[in-house]
Amino acid sequence: MTKLQIFRLIAWSAVAVAGTFLIVFGGIVPRQQDSSIETSETSTPAIGKPFELASHKGEVVNNAMLAGKPYLAFFGFTHCPDICPTTLFELTDLMKELGPAADGFNVAFITVDPERDTQEMLKLYMTSFDSRILALRGSPEQTAIAVKAFAAFAKKVPTDGGDYTMDHTAGVYLMDAKGGFRGTLDMHEPRDIRLRKLRNLVDSAT
Repeated sequence: MTKLQIFRLIAWSAVAVAGTFLIVFGGIVPRQQDSSIETSETSTPAIGKPFELASHKGEVVNNAMLAGKPYLAFFGFTHCPDICPTTLFELTDLMKELGPAADGFNVAFITVDPERDTQEMLKLYMTSFDSRILALRGSPEQTAIAVKAFAAFAKKVPTDGGDYTMDHTAGVYLMDAKGGFRGTLDMHEPRDIRLRKLRNLVDSAT
């Protein structure tokens, strides 16, 4: 082994040792949180902050009004070609299977495209899904606050012909009756897992 190879070996060993020390003692790798555990009330939650929007039925809806019983929240827009309508259809189907238990939580579909998603547009769009699902919209400023309230993401993306689409967070947030974050619902998960998460969410309020 040459002197250069020996030097490189020693240098990389030192880097590895230092990296391990920082990971273990410096907190570089965050501890994974159980998605079923409520956010501590002693700290400011990153998800579940105040927002205020209007429903497709014309009612003012905010985080305080949704609290009182668990609720689901997710972001989308009516011009979405696949993920948004698929999620709404899946939730509609899950709520149907849950039966009366589905009355134990609210569902809020928050548009990230208030420019095109007027109240009239949302009212028509929601006729295809469970009537208990509320579509919410607001001004661009209110929408930005709502997106930030869930530590989500939304961005307008130009497309050919001068049109645009929306890039946005696609997960469904599970919020408890106190407005605390309880995890997410992934539509790619097995159906029995999704149903169990929803039942657990309802049970958490009792």
